[in-house]
Amino acid sequence: MGCYRVQLVAIISFMLLLSNTHGWGDDGHAIVCKIAQARLSTAAAKAVKKLLPKSANNDLASKCSWADSLRVVFPWSSALHFANTPDSVCNYKDTRDCVDKKTGIKGRCVVAAITNYTNQLLEYGSDTKSKYNLTQSLLFLSHFLGDVHQPLHCGFFSDKGGNEINVRWYRRKQNLHHVWDASIIETEVERFYDDIEDFVDAIQRNITKVWADEVEEWESCSNDDISCPTIYATESAKDACKWAYKDATEGSVLEGKDESFDG
Repeated sequence: MGCYRVQLVAIISFMLLLSNTHGWGDDGHAIVCKIAQARLSTAAAKAVKKLLPKSANNDLASKCSWADSLRVVFPWSSALHFANTPDSVCNYKDTRDCVDKKTGIKGRCVVAAITNYTNQLLEYGSDTKSKYNLTQSLLFLSHFLGDVHQPLHCGFFSDKGGNEINVRWYRRKQNLHHVWDASIIETEVERFYDDIEDFVDAIQRNITKVWADEVEEWESCSNDDISCPTIYATESAKDACKWAYKDATEGSVLEGKDESFDG
């Protein structure tokens, strides 16, 4: 069918980026999708090309931030970008954390969204026409797989995943979530003279060389009894405690703490 392969290869790319950049603004999502699309099987590449809107010119990266632009148009989608936990809780629990905190509706979080849009895409290529807009399913899935690997998308509910913690990043005042969503990766790209393609190439080299022995592990979940998205959210919640919130108090200066890329 190929669509499960679409998800699988995207997951690999999101996982490897998680370990090395921790950034998910427009640039971060674009980089993730560039790597994912480059690693697609022939069948999956054909499926993605068919599902992408013509305006994308077969470039998944150009539409990878589409889901962020819909929050005003589709307010219900806002809760799908996160899976926040109680304060100082460094793990994800589906029954506790997968809920739209504004409406109280359960099953509204990034973990459920990944499962939902994956299941929709699995209908691609079937004999019967899908009732879903599979183009939207692809774009939502591509985006949410990036979000779930940004630690502060699985941060604490009380500070809205770091959005209410003001810090400084290299003299620039911004909130902690923005640092992890965009600033860290922007700093890394600057080291490549603002050339995103060179940055992507460096990550690709790490995939084939530095991380070559880990790729097989990235391709599968470590626990067959737990869904992949649940594992990703748990890992991000742990990373939020271990890295994102560490020493990040109100007004703290975080410069020099971006030693996360080995390219």
